[in-house]
Amino acid sequence: MDMLRGNAIAEADLTEWRKLAQGIHARYVVDDFGAAARFVTAVGEAGDEVGHHPKVSIGSQHVDLKLSSDDAIYREDDGTEHVVEWVTQQDIDLARRITEIAADHGLRADASAVAAIELGLDTFDSATIAPVWAALLTGNPDDQGRGTPGDEVRDGGGRVPNLWFGDREKGEAPRQLFHVEVYVAPEVADERIAAVVAAGGTVLESDDGLTVIADQEGNRGVLCVDVSAVATD
Repeated sequence: MDMLRGNAIAEADLTEWRKLAQGIHARYVVDDFGAAARFVTAVGEAGDEVGHHPKVSIGSQHVDLKLSSDDAIYREDDGTEHVVEWVTQQDIDLARRITEIAADHGLRADASAVAAIELGLDTFDSATIAPVWAALLTGNPDDQGRGTPGDEVRDGGGRVPNLWFGDREKGEAPRQLFHVEVYVAPEVADERIAAVVAAGGTVLESDDGLTVIADQEGNRGVLCVDVSAVATD
C-alpha cells in the first residue's frame, strides 16, 4: 500500500491524531487502568477485523496509540520502490474507527500530549557505523535499515528510540555529533520552545518545523513538528 504524503494526512482531518516521525499518534485520557484495558480490548477487536493494529502504551490515566504500516511503499522520482514504515490509508481508516470507539467509551483525546523521541548521529559513513549501533541498541543486525531506504536503526521490538544518521563532511571540526530529536504536536511547539528558553536554553535556528536549541553548555537538541501534515484553513 502506498505511503501517504503529509498533505494527504492533513486532508484526512484526524482531529484527535497528530503526525509525529513515521506514524500518527493519539493519547486518550482514562479514569483508571481498568478503563484503559477495556478501551484497548475494543481497539484490538477493531484491529482484528481489518488485520492491522496500533502500537499501544497504557498508563493509569492514559492510553497512547501509534499507527503506521510496516509495508508502506515509497517511490523515488525514478520509480524505484522501497518498503518503509510510514502512514498508509489503512492507518487513516483505523484511526477513524478508534476515534469512534473512544467516543463510545466516553474518552477524551489529548492531542497536545503526544510525543516521540528519536536519536540523531552525524557521520560521514553511516553504512560503516550503523551495524555497530544496531548491535548495541537492539542486538539485531536486521534492524539496520528496517522500514527505511537508509541505514537508520529501528528496533523491531519497539524497545528503544530510532537512531538516524545525518551527514557530516570528512575533516569537519569536532562538534556534538549526537543529539535528541523530540516530536510534538504543532499546537504545543511554541509553548515547549518558550519553556526551553525560560530554563536557560537558546534557540539557534528554526526552519520548516525544526527548531534547534542549545543548553547553557552548547549541547544541542531539535524540536520537531511535521508541518507537512498540518491542515490549513
